[in-house]
Amino acid sequence: MAEKHVKIWYDKEGDYLEVMFERRAGYFRETANPHVIGKVDEQGNVLGFSIMKVSALRDELLEVAL
Repeated sequence: MAEKHVKIWYDKEGDYLEVMFERRAGYFRETANPHVIGKVDEQGNVLGFSIMKVSALRDELLEVAL
């Protein structure tokens, strides 16, 4: 079975975390949590997600449907 690689990027200045499972064309869509947006392809397959204002979530557990 081939390994899967996840790309994780944190912008400290923007307080923004991005996690990408696959790097290909897609678009961002809102989730039920205002801090989290998901990235999906045209078929709705999840490519990754982003979290805004990460430092504000220190004591919160995030659970979001992508």
